[in-house]
Amino acid sequence: MAKKEKPMVLYPAYFDSGRSREEGRRVPRNMAIPGPKVEEVHQAAKALGLQAIIDPDRSHPTTPFQKEGRVLIQGNYVKTSVIRRIAENLKATRTSPR
Repeated sequence: MAKKEKPMVLYPAYFDSGRSREEGRRVPRNMAIPGPKVEEVHQAAKALGLQAIIDPDRSHPTTPFQKEGRVLIQGNYVKTSVIRRIAENLKATRTSPR
């Protein structure tokens, strides 16, 4: 019987320029954006062709009182490269004229 793969978990805090590394930011500040929403992270993951689902009512371990949600990614990927690519997508989406 095959072991079920656990999904990769991504929190909006990983991409928040208002947070320090100790508070959960995972990308360099110049790649981060202010106040990312779980929907934005989800859209960025979808734009990269990843199987992503939103898990609302979840919080980053450093801020258990803030239910900001998280995004679950199915598949076998390197987490750091996925985080970096999503950060680039978020930055491009935020800076492009709508």
